Amino acid sequence: MATVKNAAFDIVFTDVDGTLLDAEHRVIAQSCSVIQGLAPLDIPFVLVSARMPEGLYTIQNEIGFTGPLVCYSGAYVLDVQGNELLSKPIALDEALDLKAFLDTELPEVCCSEYGFHTWACDDDTDPRIMNEERITTLKATRAPLSEAFDEQGIHKFLLMGDPDQIAAAQERISTAYSNLTAVRSSETLCEIMRGDVTKSEGVHVLCDYLGVDIERAIAFGDGRNDIDMLRAVPRSYAMANAPAEVKDSAAGVTELSNDQNGLAVQLEQLLGMR
Repeated sequence: MATVKNAAFDIVFTDVDGTLLDAEHRVIAQSCSVIQGLAPLDIPFVLVSARMPEGLYTIQNEIGFTGPLVCYSGAYVLDVQGNELLSKPIALDEALDLKAFLDTELPEVCCSEYGFHTWACDDDTDPRIMNEERITTLKATRAPLSEAFDEQGIHKFLLMGDPDQIAAAQERISTAYSNLTAVRSSETLCEIMRGDVTKSEGVHVLCDYLGVDIERAIAFGDGRNDIDMLRAVPRSYAMANAPAEVKDSAAGVTELSNDQNGLAVQLEQLLGMR
């Protein structure tokens, strides 16, 4: 990929919920033209998220751009054509063991399983599943894990519950499954992936694939699961709405929050449009 002259950066990596989207998980209309304006400059705009690919394609389509994706917090990386560049699934046997543990030891927690292009759950009438469907505009498949997935395994478990339940789940899973990572992406959500999965690896994979120096990258994030990415990219920005520990991990902080279109405003400043 050729270096873009007169631009301050050659690639953009951004988290989605709490960063690109507003607090209601909606695209801010004013951001679309800024993001669309990166394509003529040959600057990829990469969504880096715990979401599955289909949950990111809908955002790309709404904004009006295409680009590579870092899905499942780095466990599944795709190029702009949807070709797999990296895949780090949890082995099916281990996933089945963890699911049995969750069903027995943490029955009050709502569990979803994600792998490649499939989202499965036990009960799609659970209000927590229905709320996730509303946020992502996707539909979960009601099926046992053993039927929904094959030997390729799965990329992520998503646990939903009240803050105390999720805190307890994170602690118990981290103790019982030391080779997995349980990360609280919010007070009511916990995501479980392989222990070697990071957003920063997805960033490095795409920089290498596209021939972009990471020094010429910028990154945006707001959550604790963005910290490794913000630390890996020298020119990183935590959102104004991010917790203090996330802000401390980034090189800078946006002037405005996600609800105030802070990411697009920062891009405009870097492009000399403001």
